[in-house]
Amino acid sequence: MTLIVLVLAVLTALQLIRIFELSSKARKRAEYEITDQDNNNQGWLMLLFGIGLMVSFFWMLASWSKLMLPKSASEHGNDIDNLFNISMYVIMAMFVVVQPILFYFAWKYRGASNRKATYYEHNNRLEFIWTIVPALVLAVLIIYGMTTWSKTMNPKNEQEPMVIELYAQQFKWTARYAGTDNKLGFANVRLIKDANVLGVDTLDALSADDKVTTEIHLPVGRPVLFRFRSQDVIHSAYMPHFRAQMNCVPGMTTQFQFTPTVTTAEMRQDAEVVGKVKRINDIRTAKGEEAYAYDYILLCNKICGSAHYNMQMNIVVETEAEYQKWLAEQKTIAELL
Repeated sequence: MTLIVLVLAVLTALQLIRIFELSSKARKRAEYEITDQDNNNQGWLMLLFGIGLMVSFFWMLASWSKLMLPKSASEHGNDIDNLFNISMYVIMAMFVVVQPILFYFAWKYRGASNRKATYYEHNNRLEFIWTIVPALVLAVLIIYGMTTWSKTMNPKNEQEPMVIELYAQQFKWTARYAGTDNKLGFANVRLIKDANVLGVDTLDALSADDKVTTEIHLPVGRPVLFRFRSQDVIHSAYMPHFRAQMNCVPGMTTQFQFTPTVTTAEMRQDAEVVGKVKRINDIRTAKGEEAYAYDYILLCNKICGSAHYNMQMNIVVETEAEYQKWLAEQKTIAELL
């Protein structure tokens, strides 16, 4: 069916070209000859398209801005948001200035048989301006970006970060918490057997107090060092509310560290989040679906297979006391095996 549609599309295009050639001959002019009327039509179409482009741009800003992520829930997230916002402001400012000029010039200087273009060979001042100014802007953005990246990837903590391993496999996540020693025992995919789904080396003394969970709980205000492993293909651990993402690569361990700053309960009370939840639940209610409760979430941001869309895990940020209570209820590797 696809092949038939493609063949018909090609035949239709050929027929349209043939009709255009015949109509040109009927008007007694070559099909490649461009008239003032053609230029005038194209000029006005360019102007109308430019106006439509700018109107749609501001309409999208007004309509879709409410779909953006709420405020960051991590310490470094504010730096990431600032970098993103500054970059977008620069891009949008240039878009709003340059695009109307381009479409206006396409209309104003459309071809006309009674008008000749001015020959303008060179202008050193103009060349200098449109070379140096963009270069300076880009240099500032790049240096700011590298500084933000360095600060994010090499945080300075007053206390030792708690260590959590996130293990990725098609199509689920499993978390492993380091025990009281805050050190994870050795693990390898070659050691996976029966209930030992993470391939943890049970002979390693550091493994005995590690705890395996199917949900992530984090104490607010404490730095967390995530270590990532993958069993099968490349996954990507994406925690959008914390502005954190890191690839999970088979055969190696990657890591990312951040400090959560807003508990789940606090974020649910945020005015922006309340509005988002209401809009979602209005849609779900109209469809007869159950109400949605706002949660932090871990997603896979690589297309890792057919169930990629459903590879997610809840993240709960809570007080230290609530975290310790939850952690005490979780079973160690030794208890599970």
